[in-house]
Amino acid sequence: MKIPDGVGARIRRLRRAAGMSQADLAGEDLSASYVSLLEAGKRTPSPEVLEQLARRLGCELSELTDDPAKVSAGELEVELSYAELALNNGDPQAAFEAYRSIQERASASSQPEIHYKAELGMARALEHLGRLEEAVVRLDALHSVSLEHPELVPRLTTVIALCRCYRELGDLSHAIEVAEATLTELEKLHLGPTVIGVELLSTLVGVYMERGDMHRASYLATKAIEQAGSITDSRALGAAYWNASVVMHRNGKTADALMLIEKALAIYAEGEDQRALARLRNAYAVVLLQSDTPQPEAARDVLSQSLTSLREVGSSVDIAYCLSALARAELRLGNAAVAIDHAERALELLGPDHRLQNARNHLVLAAARLSQGDREAAQVAYERGALMLEASEANRQAAFAWAELAEILRLCGEDERAVWAYRQSMRCMGHRETFLTTQPATSRP
Repeated sequence: MKIPDGVGARIRRLRRAAGMSQADLAGEDLSASYVSLLEAGKRTPSPEVLEQLARRLGCELSELTDDPAKVSAGELEVELSYAELALNNGDPQAAFEAYRSIQERASASSQPEIHYKAELGMARALEHLGRLEEAVVRLDALHSVSLEHPELVPRLTTVIALCRCYRELGDLSHAIEVAEATLTELEKLHLGPTVIGVELLSTLVGVYMERGDMHRASYLATKAIEQAGSITDSRALGAAYWNASVVMHRNGKTADALMLIEKALAIYAEGEDQRALARLRNAYAVVLLQSDTPQPEAARDVLSQSLTSLREVGSSVDIAYCLSALARAELRLGNAAVAIDHAERALELLGPDHRLQNARNHLVLAAARLSQGDREAAQVAYERGALMLEASEANRQAAFAWAELAEILRLCGEDERAVWAYRQSMRCMGHRETFLTTQPATSRP
């Protein structure tokens, strides 16, 4: 009997479908570690072992030994739907495993459409898991394939995901480069507005805001709203309002920001995407916190509602963002200890890859430590946050962080370091010192 290469993946899939653990499948004759090695493809089972496993799995031997290429496209499409459902329901790890199992049975040569759908699914699952570096490697490869074979890989979907990951990693220049190149090509094709095109515009708005280019962000936000209105797609319009509200907020136009984000909330509340609605509530709470008349209690109520939803349908990264906003709300309410707990938990959930959001959490920790009177810890946290922001090209935010650190240093009596921090702030805003050689004054002849 010829043992096919993909037998381990089929054993794993059938075992999980049967609700069995590796120990259950191993029984008394095998070990759980041996079953683990089989499923990982690190051991080749004998025909006798395959027969034992088939009996325990309650399947025909042929289900373990048939060539994986013989699995119908229809069956794999159904499994793709289940994997997508797992991802949308906030279980990215299960989604990743499901996509990987599908790809093991659909090669790029025999079933390319399914193969690349599974690859894109795995990349998106990795993004939700916070494993951004791994996601970028897969998305970069998919982007290359999409340039030559657009019928196999949806280019805009890939570019949007890639742009999001680069933004979270703090590589704003690369995010802008990829997205702007794609927008330029779309404009040359004169295809007209599309839902996915509006989504790309909205994603790019967020990147420009992070970099501090509010002029370009405002222009693209207005363009996104115009295009969304012309295609009469409520979801696209809601996303456009969402990003435009953030632009208005960053520009200090709080009333306009609240109006736009409340329009977005009304649109999303009528849909079925509870995860997106919860994330939008996070953004709404931030506007409430930083409005001309801050409303920290209302923001905390909104965020508590959002957190409840995200614990059911969101990823760990979604929950971390919500906890970050809750930390700010608690800080506003004078609950520094609670704010620290939220911010530290958010850092744990995010891991090292989410550099921009990690930097923001360090700034919250700094403010909370300062309110507790621990100026030394506040200095360390502010400096760390500022350096992370600067490294990610978010210079506008870094400048504010350096300025806040300068204030702390001045209050601590460290005037020389305060001047240094102020200079760091000015440098992030684009100021460069000019050294002029001054000649000693001389009398005119």
